[in-house]
Amino acid sequence: MKRLSLALAAMLVLGLAATSFAGDIAVKGSTTVQPIMQKAVEAFMAQNKGISISISASGSGDGAKALIDGSAPLAMLSREMKASELKQAKEKGVNPKLILIAYDCLTPVVNSSNPVKNITLAQLKDIYTGKITDWKELGGAGPVSVVSRDSSSGTFEYWGEHVLKKERVYARAQMQASNGAVAQVVSKQKSSIGYVGLAYAHAPGLRALTVEGVVGSVENTLNGTYPISRGLYLYTNGEPTGDVAKFVNFILSDAGQKIVASVDYVPVKGLKDAKGAQKAKK
Repeated sequence: MKRLSLALAAMLVLGLAATSFAGDIAVKGSTTVQPIMQKAVEAFMAQNKGISISISASGSGDGAKALIDGSAPLAMLSREMKASELKQAKEKGVNPKLILIAYDCLTPVVNSSNPVKNITLAQLKDIYTGKITDWKELGGAGPVSVVSRDSSSGTFEYWGEHVLKKERVYARAQMQASNGAVAQVVSKQKSSIGYVGLAYAHAPGLRALTVEGVVGSVENTLNGTYPISRGLYLYTNGEPTGDVAKFVNFILSDAGQKIVASVDYVPVKGLKDAKGAQKAKK
């Protein structure tokens, strides 16, 4: 799980909220999906010299807005579009089409100096709702500094629903705009805890916690044992056509799915095969 390039690791620690390339096709949205898209765009443009693609990553909410207002034909989301977003899209004549490209497991991370190695879902909920405020309750020491994604993030939405069970996040939580920003803060603050997409979990200065004794990994997402897993998506306005369709097809091809695996996310084909194998055993 330490296959991130030095360049990408540096980007994560710097906490960049957006990466851009000049181009003809704009892709906007989730910072969780960004590592997949960055490598996929580089490979795709190398094979298709006449097509250029720009990436801007600042949160799933911004991706949905960009698709709705027409500023991007491709939106990256780490959650499905909300009913309110779908309503806005319909009012503007936009027909969002969901395209599943990968799976991810959300990973709680602490500073590498923190002795705590495992955490339960109940403990995560208590930390993020302000009920646990000192590491001594979990085998560490000192006050807990809570780091969270901000409300424009699909990661924040998923965490709030599946970990906080829709309770309010702790009022003193430090809200960050990207996975990289969370990684940066946690790597510098010894008492902090954050949560990031799997591709960001092994940046310098971080320790990924196991959840309920299970390691967040591709393998444990495939076998269904890791408890905080989710889909990663692209959205287009209706059925993709032209160069957009060509790029989407590349992401879903064997070559594109190998890129998904290369940045420590879970290929869609692999998960489908795993589910099929599990059903066959029953």
